[in-house]
Amino acid sequence: MEEENENRSKWIKIRLKPSEEELLNKRYKKSTFQNLSEFGRAMILGDPVTVIHRDKSMDDVLEELALLRRELNFVGNNLNQAVKNINSAHGFPDTRLWMNLLTIINGKLEPSIIQIKERMNKYADLWSQKLRAGKA
Repeated sequence: MEEENENRSKWIKIRLKPSEEELLNKRYKKSTFQNLSEFGRAMILGDPVTVIHRDKSMDDVLEELALLRRELNFVGNNLNQAVKNINSAHGFPDTRLWMNLLTIINGKLEPSIIQIKERMNKYADLWSQKLRAGKA
């Protein structure tokens, strides 16, 4: 049996109070639907509605992790540039200079890397505590 591809040509009009419309829009925005019509059809027809839940208490943690990722990217870029320069100077008299520069760069980057690791461990501990508290 072939499925018919029918257009949605029937309209249902409903009236809402402003507070009801606001509630409907809040629920729609928390859902995974692309438009209000899809959301409304799912609600009326009893289809499953997937709601996105976000733990706002973790916003600060996520923001800090994003900053840490950015800092790690800067560190990685600097290190890659130094290694690229050393590789291109291999066999030339400048190689020793580049090795010394890499040692200096590593000395400057190492404290940042240690700080990033400490912060990430702190947030990992915080995250695991929230998970344990959620399961209890």
